[in-house]
Amino acid sequence: MSIDTVHAAAEDTARPVLNELPLGKDAQELLFTAARTANTFTDEPVTDEHLRAIHQLTKWGPTAANTQPLRVLYVRSPEARATLVDFMTGHNKDKTRQAPVVAIVAADTGFHEFVPRVFPIRPDLKDHFESNPAAREQSATFNASLQAGYYLLAIRAAGLAAGPMAGFDAEGVNSTFFPDGRWRALMVVNIGRPGEGAWFDRLPRLEYEDVARTV
Repeated sequence: MSIDTVHAAAEDTARPVLNELPLGKDAQELLFTAARTANTFTDEPVTDEHLRAIHQLTKWGPTAANTQPLRVLYVRSPEARATLVDFMTGHNKDKTRQAPVVAIVAADTGFHEFVPRVFPIRPDLKDHFESNPAAREQSATFNASLQAGYYLLAIRAAGLAAGPMAGFDAEGVNSTFFPDGRWRALMVVNIGRPGEGAWFDRLPRLEYEDVARTV
């Protein structure tokens, strides 16, 4: 038995199929148990069709009052990519330079403009958020962060790998890419097909007993 076979067998043991779920084995692995954070990528392009499909899944995740404040800026041009790389820290520079497409995931602090359209049963919420900038920013950050999780799963569902990163100069990214101050960067995500040496060794996960209590 080869070393690769041993490692594959060990990983299979570490991620048993959860038969209690309607979600099938392949979907469990694609989205969760076999999915990994990619650190290298091939040069296979990520198409606009991929990105639209990712959005079509992401948008269905729940947010407070259906406000959907997540915004995404895709950095494709060489000039914009070079600028973003300068704001990344450490090894994130090389990862960002090499990925087929890079997304700046942001929260829209002006999300309330869409309230009459996305939450028509309470159009007055637009005025509420307009007069409460602190509450508006808190809601934007919290709900866009929820959506960022959906976004990563949608990337996996599209058959791609994601490399989310928090290691960057947020002030520099915001002032350069979002100079009007309305969008605020939450994370940078590299997207593509995993390349050679894309994965670190799988790290331990906490068990149910470690994270759950019942009262």
